[in-house]
Amino acid sequence: MIIAIPVYEKVDLLDVAGPYEMFNWLKEKDPSFDVMLLSKDGKPVTTRDGMTFHVRASFDSAARLDVIWVPGGDPDGALKPMMNGTDPAYVDFLRKRAPAATWVCSVCEGALLLAAAGLLDGYKATTHWAFLDCLKSFPRIEVMAGPPLPRFVVDRNRVTGGGISSGLDEALKVIQLIARPGTAEWVQTVTQYFPDPPVHAPEPKPDGCPFSWKD
Repeated sequence: MIIAIPVYEKVDLLDVAGPYEMFNWLKEKDPSFDVMLLSKDGKPVTTRDGMTFHVRASFDSAARLDVIWVPGGDPDGALKPMMNGTDPAYVDFLRKRAPAATWVCSVCEGALLLAAAGLLDGYKATTHWAFLDCLKSFPRIEVMAGPPLPRFVVDRNRVTGGGISSGLDEALKVIQLIARPGTAEWVQTVTQYFPDPPVHAPEPKPDGCPFSWKD
């Protein structure tokens, strides 16, 4: 089973690196799984905070994709041109490849890219708390906004996650859905993912969509 993470310039680091780590431990446990990064042209991409991801294939050269994981990124610098059609390759890739995938997933603002591709129409979904109102602007999506804010939402073969760190919880859920019983617990243990944050900030509330991709 191939787990593909299509990346792009100014993508969020943890949206990719956290789930990639989890999925690679799944591969360690069960070599029938594989995880790969893709980019539009097969060339490296640089994250919003300046780290570089090297990829294994381009969008066009990638073979069968069983799980597609769509990360978030810089709204104005990355999402806006992909969503308004100025740079259509990413959304076109999603439209082309998602129908044949077993699972279609997103974390953070990645849900907006799925929404722009029409792939969340008729589904329940969530995203980063600051972009929930952006997701609500797509009328055929049932946005799950809490309270409490959901870490992830599963609706049939769509799995959407909240902001950034939610991708760790969501990746474990995907592993639970696709792997043998007990594998997700093994990954949780080997990664020592038993979160206990030292601070407990109040849950934030969305206050309008902070960017526009239409102008």
